This record gives sequence, C-alpha cells and structure tokens, in this order.
Amino acid sequence: MAIEISKERPAGTVEQRMVYESGNEMAAYAAHQINYHIMGYFPISPSTEVAQFLDLMKANGQHDIKLIPADGEHGSAGICYGASVAGGRVFNVTSANGFLYMLEQLPVQSGTRFPMVLNLVCRSVSGPLNIHGDHSDLYFALNTGWPILLARDPQAVYDMNIMAIKLAEHPDVRLPVIVASDGYFTSHQKRRVQTFAHREDVLKFIGEQPPEGFPHVLDRNNPITVGPYMNEPDFINNRYQQSEAMYRAAKVYDEIRREYAVLTGRDYPMVDLYRMEDAEVAVFLLNSAAEIIKDVVDQLREKGIKAGAISPNVIRPFPQREIAEALKNVKAVTVGDRADSYGAYGGNMTLEVKAALFSHGNTTTKVISRIYGLGGKDFYAEDGHHFFQLAIDAAEKGYVEKPFDYYGLTPGDPDKAPKRVIEPLKYEEVKTGLITVEKDEETGKLKVKVPPLRNLTKKPKRLAPGHGACPGCGIFSGLELFFKGIEGDIVALFQTGCAMVVTTGYPYSSHKATYIHNLFQNGAATLSGVVEMFWERKRRGELDHLGLKDDFTFVMVTGDGGMDIGMGPAIGAALRNHKMIIIEYDNEGYMNTGAQLSYSTPLGHRTSTSNVGKFQGGKLFHHKDTPQIMAATNIPYVFTGAECQPLDLIRKAAKAQYYAQNEGLVYGKILITCPLNWLSEEKYGQQIIEDAVNSCFFPLYEVEHGVTTITYNPEEKGKRIPVTDWLKRMGKTRHLTRPEYAEALKAFEEEVERRWQRLKAKHENPYL
Repeated sequence: MAIEISKERPAGTVEQRMVYESGNEMAAYAAHQINYHIMGYFPISPSTEVAQFLDLMKANGQHDIKLIPADGEHGSAGICYGASVAGGRVFNVTSANGFLYMLEQLPVQSGTRFPMVLNLVCRSVSGPLNIHGDHSDLYFALNTGWPILLARDPQAVYDMNIMAIKLAEHPDVRLPVIVASDGYFTSHQKRRVQTFAHREDVLKFIGEQPPEGFPHVLDRNNPITVGPYMNEPDFINNRYQQSEAMYRAAKVYDEIRREYAVLTGRDYPMVDLYRMEDAEVAVFLLNSAAEIIKDVVDQLREKGIKAGAISPNVIRPFPQREIAEALKNVKAVTVGDRADSYGAYGGNMTLEVKAALFSHGNTTTKVISRIYGLGGKDFYAEDGHHFFQLAIDAAEKGYVEKPFDYYGLTPGDPDKAPKRVIEPLKYEEVKTGLITVEKDEETGKLKVKVPPLRNLTKKPKRLAPGHGACPGCGIFSGLELFFKGIEGDIVALFQTGCAMVVTTGYPYSSHKATYIHNLFQNGAATLSGVVEMFWERKRRGELDHLGLKDDFTFVMVTGDGGMDIGMGPAIGAALRNHKMIIIEYDNEGYMNTGAQLSYSTPLGHRTSTSNVGKFQGGKLFHHKDTPQIMAATNIPYVFTGAECQPLDLIRKAAKAQYYAQNEGLVYGKILITCPLNWLSEEKYGQQIIEDAVNSCFFPLYEVEHGVTTITYNPEEKGKRIPVTDWLKRMGKTRHLTRPEYAEALKAFEEEVERRWQRLKAKHENPYL
C-alpha cells in the first residue's frame, strides 16, 4: 500500500524509510506491521478506508489479519471484545455515530481489562447528519475507561498506533486504547511519514504477545469467568483498580514514548508545548488545528507578543499536572473545543483545563472558552489570531469579557430563510384511480388492475430532479417505478445510504412528500413510532382538521447495507406487524461509504473490502437471502422486483399498499444497478438487471400470507441464461470467469441453483 519515496535514515537507532501517505493509510500500515490477529469492522466515513487498505494488503498477502465484517458497529465491538478475551491482538476503527453505537461495549472491555486498539477517526455526531470532522464523538470517549492518544498528522497516526498496543498490553495498564485523529483533516490528507523499515523491528519494540500473566478463555488449564455479576463492595473495588490503572498509564506511556524516541527520533510527550517558556498568552487546541496555531505563535512573536501554544498528545489520563505547570505564568488562555458540552458553559477540554488550574492552585490565569470548527469547518491562521486576541484582551483588561461563546457562526438573515421551491403534490395528482386493488372474498386473493405503462407516465414523480446521484444510478428509476403503483399520500423514511445522501443537502431537498431520516440501523423502529402515532392521533380525532381524504401509506426506503445493520429493528417491526412498507433497493454493497461489502454482496464479488488478488478472490461468503428471512416473520406480504419487469413491480407495489393499509407490514426488495461500483458501463444497467433475473440469481416472486408464487419464470419463457453471462458484464465479477477462480464460481452457481430449486418447490407447495 505504502509508496516508498526515500531510503534516507532519520535520527534514531532503527532503520526507517519515508512514505507519502494519509492518516488512514498509516493506521492500516501500522496495523499490518503489527499483524494483529483480528479486526472486526463496519464501514462508516471517514474511517472506512482503514479496513479497505488492510483488505487490499490482505489480498496481496502482506499480512495475516483476520478481517471480520460485522453487521454494525455494535457487532464489530462485540467481535473485538470476544477476540480480546480469547487472548489475541485486536484492532478496530470507527467514527461518529458508529462510535456511539458501539459505546456500551467499550466500558465492558475496559472494566474487564482486555487490551486492544481502536482508531477513532473523529467526525460530527448526528443530528442533523454531517460526515465531516469535529470532536463530538471523541468527547463521548472520555468516560469509557480507555486511555486516549491523539494523532495530529499522519506521522502521529502511525507512531501512536505502534505505541498504543504496547501501552494497552503493559501489565501495569491492561486497558484497551483509543488513537484519535481528525476526520478528513488527518485521515485523508497525505504527508511525508517515516516508518519502521522492517516489521521485525516493530514486533521487537511492542514485545511478544500475549505477555506473561494475561488470562484468556482459551486456556483449558486455567478456566476463567469473564464479566461476572458483581455486587458491592467488589464493584467499587473493581472501579478503583481500573482508575489506578488509568493513572498508571501516564507513567507507562511516558516510558514508552521515551523508548520510541530513541528508536525513531520522534518524541510525543504527554503535552506538546510550543514556545511556552515565557508565554503570557496561549491557545489550547487538540489535533490538526494545533499545527496551524504554531504559525500564528511565530507571527505574534515577531511582533513582540509572548504567545505560546499547548496541545496534549494524551487526554486520558488527562495531563493535569503538565498543563497546570505550562500555564502557571500565563495571564490568559483561549481553549478551543471542537464540540460542546451542552449546558456546561464550555467544552470538555475547557472544563478540564479549568480543573487543572484550580487543582494546582492557579486562580489567576484567565480562561476563555470557544466552540469552533464544528462539522468540518476549517480552522485557518486568521482564526488562530482571533483566539489569541481574545487572550490578549483578557490579559490587558484583567477579566474575560465573554467567557463562553461559539466562534465561526454565520449570522442569520430573515430575508434568506429557506423558501419552498417544490410545491406539495396535490391529492388529485397522486390519487389517480388508474390502479385498483380488490380482495376476492371467496379466495382471499387480491385482484390488481394496472393500466398500460404509458397511462402511468402522467403520475408525478415523488422525487424532484436535481439530486446528486451518480450517472446511471438505478435507485431512483427503481423507486419511482415502485411508487407508480402507490396511490395517494405517503410519508417516507429513508435510512442512511445513497438515496438519502444525494437527495437532502440542506437547505435543499428532492422530496415532494414528507421525509424523515434517522440513524442507519433504526429506521424501522422509527417509522413504527410514526405509524402508531398516526393511528392513535387519528383515533383521538386530533388530525380531523387536516382534511385527510385517505390514510397515509408509510414507506421506509433502505439500501446500501441498511438491512444488515438495520436487520434487528426491521424484524422487530415485522413481528409487531405495523402497517408500513419496507422497500430495499439492493445495490449489493455499502455504496455511499465507498463500495464496501455488505451481507447482500454475493460470493466472489469484488468490493473495496473484498478485494481480488493473489491471495483472495472477492467476498468469501454467500449473500443474505433477506426476503426469505422477512417471510419467516409471517408478515402479510413479501416480494422481489426489478425494472426489467415493470408491470410486475407496479402490481406488487399496489398489493404492498393494500396490505400496508389494511393488514400489516410489507417487505419488498428491488435489484438496482450501480455502474460506478459494479465497474460497468451505464448504458448496460438495464441489461445487467435483466441478466440477473434471467440467470435466476435474482428471481421475481411474492410471498402472500405465507404462500410463495414465482411471478416471472425465465425457464418457462425460454429465457434462462448461465450465471456467467451475467457475471461477465461487470468489472466487479469478471474475474470469476477466469480459471483460477473456478472453485468460487462453481460454489456460487450451485448456491444460485439451490435457492432457485427451493423457490420452485415453495411455488409448487403452499405449505413450504
């Protein structure tokens, strides 16, 4: 992965080499040199690249790490905990809401004292959704019991990752460790980085694993109980021991960083001080912004202003003594927090700096708190000058005029308030009467009447043009075809994914009907609440004044792996049988985060986390049969659909609406094309979908009250084609037609046939 650009030998005693890489690349590079046993992971921007780089290196035989794709961050944290208690070295990476989703697992791991390393590539926590960098996720980490190392640039990402595992495994610490870097600022920007030239030197530095005395669950001669129920007085004793371990981590880290400095010539003391020897005013910042502020310090020093900068390399344990010492002669310091601690009159770093000063008897240094840089807002030298001016003013006046405020706000202008551009769809436009659904009381079957497709072109689209989808994207043509079969008003919830991201960039929206977005995993539960509130408020007569002519149809749109991380809540909603539709567009991956593998990705298919190389041939396991899983919940209606059979899909949409309004939950899955990540030409999108159907990879059928009916049988039509005719049309699968992947191709063909034959058996027997 790393590109060698120099063999120069830097200061230090170990041979090194220079590379030019990003923070994410260096996290992966350090991990591959350490050669962890296990990495459990789940894709989320901006940290996803780390797993991608490691998978690419794995495909090329550069490491032996077992990479385990989880069903969500909560699952990835569970995988890592399980791997940790089994005694090996463990690695993970995440960001933002993904970190919060795994949050309840983290205190369990630190409380039971099993080491690992987690890279937190910092990003804004929703909501509203923002994928850019600030420290709102980092501040949630402060109370997890994990030591936290900060990495301000790609060099520090590499170095901190190597030191982190040594710190985690030290017998005086034995705690999992977080390495935090700034999303996009550090994670994606390339820099010159010095690395160990040889893996052997890395392993010699971090030591053998597991260190002597580490208990684990795989030692049959020493069985242990992990995570017992613990009452008082043992619980407080456990917490005390953990607390002491955290404080010991400061001493151990100091020893490690000194040893590392001798080897590499690079030193990372607990607190990075810049021209603080005689400073009278200072600015305190974390991570990437701390490098920018050094230029400002130099500029102010040229003007005779005694300015200095403080930035910790470790914030857990918090370097209280070092910070108090650095500030003892400073008249005023501006603390910049890239996240707020709402209601506390300062971000977390402000509160901890104040506590450090107070605890060490300093009541004279004035502290100014500013919340800045939220949602990836850049920090420039002029912003640094502003922060210093606040400190200068406080030092001259002897008091702080405004102790707490946000910096970088854009004043509102009532004349520029967002105005409605797209008018709501009129009832008469969406309730056309062109499609009718009636229930045969004798047979219980639904009779659907659909006019010729040309008649349905008059129905307005539910989404306006102008969204940001990639050329050739099949999401919206597929969804709009489905919506042609829906009459009347809808309320739509979109889970995180391409369809959500490209249609709602504030203050713009492509949605003509009411739209909701919630967390990736929780869409079905959220819409369940909306549905039940509608029916309850309707029962109480609270909606009468709105003049509803028909009931809403509630539709949840999911895709891009949403039925992996969201499977649990979806099954829960299905078992409760709420009156709603879950429609999944299947593009066979997590396309919105960079085409990582999903559980809907078929065996052997190439993604950015199932690469093809000498040692790996794409995804290693079969895809999930989600329609069959949902059918097993006994909901009224399940279906599959595709654009290549438009009338079939529209009929199923009409049925879906009937069942969702009268009986309960409906699940439907439509296959859509993704030319960008399928590595196919846009003009072949429709043909690729048709080939997927005609090869029986994606059969079209419905399950109505438990009875399966194949609605399009390519064998009976004389249109069935070999699976290879479909695979060779896409760059992501073309390798499967080569001789070296014959075994994987055979396994895939056999699975397609097995599922097809099983489906035909169900079609022929209503009891299956």
